[in-house]
Amino acid sequence: MEIQKLYDLDDTELENITIGLVRLAKHIPDHEFFFKVNQINSFTFRRIEDVVLTGDYFDYYFPRFEAYHKFTRTCFTFISNKSADSKQKKLQTELFSEEENIKFLLNNQVEVQYILHSSEQFPDFSVILLPENLVFPIQDHILGSEEELYQIIQYYE
Repeated sequence: MEIQKLYDLDDTELENITIGLVRLAKHIPDHEFFFKVNQINSFTFRRIEDVVLTGDYFDYYFPRFEAYHKFTRTCFTFISNKSADSKQKKLQTELFSEEENIKFLLNNQVEVQYILHSSEQFPDFSVILLPENLVFPIQDHILGSEEELYQIIQYYE
């Protein structure tokens, strides 16, 4: 009798998710940015539990802001690309340790202030009104399932 394969990596389709990369034209604090965003939208972003990444020497905290759009029944989440806080767990004793007290979720996109995620499979970020002269157009970015940020978003979703 032949054993049937229940799980074959070649047959499974790996999912991708689309995120939005938000770049600010000038640096302003989170609370000021979301105050302006909430003034021009019919839904309100509020701060929720931070994304926490643990390293060998530091724990990193990335602020998250969430809103629910009633008409489209979509949940939108802004995640700060740069850690707002880090707590040192132990003293660094290695001379060339790659771990610093500031971390970025997208290391190759340090000019991005926020990562925008939607609960929809094919998100439409255009329903979010952003303040003029403060934000560059949102850039779509596709994350593959093998990327660390993909795993983080799936965990916190």
